Amino acid sequence: MSLRTFAPVFSCLLLLASNLVAQETTQQPGSQPATNLPAGKVIFSRSTDPDADPAAAPQPVPLVKALAAGDEAPGTPVTDAERATVSVSGYDLDLHLTPAAARIEAHATLTLRNTGSTPLSRIPLQLSSTLRWQSFALRTASGAEKLNFTQSPIATDADHTGYAQEAVLTLPAPLAPGASLTVTTFYAGEIRQSGARLEMIGAAPAVAAQSDWDQISAAETEAPTALRGFGNVLWYPCARPAALLGDGNRLFALLGQTRLEGASATIRLRLTLEYVGEPPANAIFDGVLSPFDHTANTDDQVISQTHGIATVSFATRTIGFRIPDLFVVDKLPETGDNQLVSAMTDRPDAAMPYQEAAVQAEPLVADWLGPTPISPLLLLDHAGQTFEDEALLVTPLHAKATPEELAPILVHGLTHASLRSVHPWIEEGVAEFMNLVATEQAHGRAAAISQLQQQSNVIALAEPDLNAGSDAGQPLIAASSEIFFRAKAAAVWWQLRGILGDDLLKQGLQAYRRSEALNPAFDREPAAMQRTLEKVSQRDLAWFFDDWVNRDRSLPDLTIIGVTPHPLPAIAGKNPGYLVAVEVRNDGDASAEIPVTVRSGELSATERLRIPARSSASTRIPFQGTPESVQVNDGGMPELRATAHTREIKLQLK
Repeated sequence: MSLRTFAPVFSCLLLLASNLVAQETTQQPGSQPATNLPAGKVIFSRSTDPDADPAAAPQPVPLVKALAAGDEAPGTPVTDAERATVSVSGYDLDLHLTPAAARIEAHATLTLRNTGSTPLSRIPLQLSSTLRWQSFALRTASGAEKLNFTQSPIATDADHTGYAQEAVLTLPAPLAPGASLTVTTFYAGEIRQSGARLEMIGAAPAVAAQSDWDQISAAETEAPTALRGFGNVLWYPCARPAALLGDGNRLFALLGQTRLEGASATIRLRLTLEYVGEPPANAIFDGVLSPFDHTANTDDQVISQTHGIATVSFATRTIGFRIPDLFVVDKLPETGDNQLVSAMTDRPDAAMPYQEAAVQAEPLVADWLGPTPISPLLLLDHAGQTFEDEALLVTPLHAKATPEELAPILVHGLTHASLRSVHPWIEEGVAEFMNLVATEQAHGRAAAISQLQQQSNVIALAEPDLNAGSDAGQPLIAASSEIFFRAKAAAVWWQLRGILGDDLLKQGLQAYRRSEALNPAFDREPAAMQRTLEKVSQRDLAWFFDDWVNRDRSLPDLTIIGVTPHPLPAIAGKNPGYLVAVEVRNDGDASAEIPVTVRSGELSATERLRIPARSSASTRIPFQGTPESVQVNDGGMPELRATAHTREIKLQLK
């Protein structure tokens, strides 16, 4: 198991998709790539009573027939520019699930906002291609006004089927820029496991199923109800541009933008579930575990034939930087004596190593972030690739894994259980940073630096070339790409560790956690972390936050300009040594503070040197011995080119 186990499944999908697109794949007779499929036929267009029973609606034309017909939807086709200007700022969802039939019926109230610069006369909304829109109504001061709409399939890999069912609502009056409206809608259909989007680009069905495991399913099955939202399965209404896995990084960039743009939206869920046999125990919605209330009809029935209704409600809350996800679980969480991990599994032997590993990992996390996690790390034993949502980890539990192997991995999850933030560069960046600290503790500093250097190569490729006039990249405070809010953020925390030292950074992180616990609004302030670290350290960090967090000034680009050793006067009983002057040039647009180290065999002396952007700086390092080499940057700070610079020192002997 890798320390990168906790990266979202999209990293795996991106690698898989890239490999498959690069290969020569054989299409089945009569099949076509998704990009060549017609836009589809209108399945139905009507205005119905918003209070009508969705189950009584006419059955739509099957999707495969609509595609084969090759008819275009009437009117002007919807553009991605139109889709991008519709924002869902509020969800109020009533879901009715029938797992035995993989069925979902929903009544949703949506607050929609025009984020564009021109009025909107129509609004596009998408669901999974296996679902059907039933009706829409516009909420007005005088009541509800029925809305006409059309719907047709569009090709997009934001859903595991490779398609979405798009409704286009016709508004009675254009929606002005910046204005909002509220609509209610009914939709229904089935959600079964599908690896279609990956199979269309050449993946074997078993490989596709390992990545795309979302479905509605009975609790007693091996893979019960699991719905991970946009980018996996569109189980709730969305308004997003289309994106395909074969189109470079478009889908994954869109995923990040969706998380960032929807972070301030609110959501409420009321879930009703029909079950047969044993009732489900819990629902997990956006990482929050809540037990079901049950009403069962047990008249003259054995347990396996008992029909019942399970209900649970989740109060309105801000979505945050995440994609809404929902799991239905028939297992009760088993929390160890240490209260660090709650595992839901049918195999207690598989959970045991994780409980023991958490005990080993906890001292490191507590040392940096403070004792007593906010909540236990929630583990859900589930086949398929790993999925993470803050302190929820959905992963196959390995009974044969040793606590020693698992302890560094669990540091990431335990960090999420101990520190929360609405800012991804803090929430995810600190967790990635703690992975590096765990690597250093387990395998030495060189191993952690090696890990950082691998990430630095990826960061350098993603950063803009400001010399060539490239557009600005992604400031960490507003980053939507994992390369930035995970990899670069981890490097930023590693640099702050070097600038402040371990003790001050620990104090700063713990002070931030205490302030957030007392006042959640504290964390929403973008400058709160900078002010906290400055208060604890009594140091001005504006220069660092301006270049590395609040703006993206790309990366430093360092060069050793000169190394000059000067012999020191002899002192009785001591090696006279040398004073080594080192001058470094920074041709990048971001300031840097890096270690400069003089070495001779196992002897070394280090000073830190700050080099402003487009400038030079120098330092003088006293060295008790005969210097042999100097190193600038030890690999802990990403640069545009090399991340470590070494020069031999040649002494002129008299």
